[in-house]
Amino acid sequence: MTDDHFVWRASSTHIFAIGELRNIVIVRGPLTGVSQGPALAAGAGLLLLAATSWMLFGSAVGYTATAAAILFTLMIMSVTGRRTTRLWHLLATYRGGTVTIYSAPDLRVFNQVARALRRSLENTHPVRRPENTHPVRRREDLAAA
Repeated sequence: MTDDHFVWRASSTHIFAIGELRNIVIVRGPLTGVSQGPALAAGAGLLLLAATSWMLFGSAVGYTATAAAILFTLMIMSVTGRRTTRLWHLLATYRGGTVTIYSAPDLRVFNQVARALRRSLENTHPVRRPENTHPVRRREDLAAA
């Protein structure tokens, strides 16, 4: 990123002139990833196997198989539950059309890119204030004054 261009290098490279970007917004995408359906199906199959072993081999084996089935189901659900992610997008109007200028699943990296773009926009289009006004102060600054 420079003061003049925003470059997004993904599967293909996209270059946007910062001076032509308008109406930049952050859009949070839906959660994506692995659902819990396969884990629940595996758990149901293991419980069926536990019930069968209970009838064939007795209660001691049945209790052990039931505990193992519940444990394995919870382990599968905890591992697959962490894989859900959310995709974050920077959308803008560029040369008359709405485009995605950046997209990332990692919120920390996404916020760094969005902050860099914001600073670049501020450098490109500085805010002009009348001579008699002061910049907005923080609450702590007002208490110290």
